[in-house]
Amino acid sequence: MPDRTDRSARICPDCDGFPTVAVTTGTRDQDGTRTTLPVVCPACHGTGHAPLWLVTTRTSTVKAGASC
Repeated sequence: MPDRTDRSARICPDCDGFPTVAVTTGTRDQDGTRTTLPVVCPACHGTGHAPLWLVTTRTSTVKAGASC
């Protein structure tokens, strides 16, 4: 069964809907876990959604199927 998407929910073209990532600092805590910092998308401010003008005027920085 197809999943219907809400037209009012516009995915941010910069983060592709994944607005928060954890970036490691390269150090470890005393218990051995890695120290990470949460970083939010500067375009959507961590919401994952973008206004219509942002979606229609900017090209996406994330390319589907692109290999690194």
